[in-house]
Amino acid sequence: MSAPGSERGPKPKPERITGLKHLVAAAGYSAAGAKRLWAETAFRHEVFGAVCVVVLLAMIGASAVEMAIAVVLLLVLFAVEALNTAIEVLVDHLSPDWAQFAKDAKDLGSFAVFCLLAANAAFLLAVIVTRVG
Repeated sequence: MSAPGSERGPKPKPERITGLKHLVAAAGYSAAGAKRLWAETAFRHEVFGAVCVVVLLAMIGASAVEMAIAVVLLLVLFAVEALNTAIEVLVDHLSPDWAQFAKDAKDLGSFAVFCLLAANAAFLLAVIVTRVG
């Protein structure tokens, strides 16, 4: 049994894009990745949480540096979520049936996201304690 979409045979490798066209193409790839990631419920929850964090920090008078650190931590969280989703997509393609390596890969990706969620929560708590407490 062949993989879905491979019935038509391999596709030729596209020509290498360079220069300004490469930047435009890369922006398109990133937009497509963001669109794909938006299909993930966890990512939509993280975006909602990020908006809440930024609003809360603004309400308690967080400094520009604190706000910048929070935004960077949130962007890293989004990046790790994207990598976790990429791992899941690849694993699901390579191993449609249950396999220990597939479970391990998905669990490790999930743990990476958890670590970033914990880092974001720790930073938010530290800012709240400093500003309010």
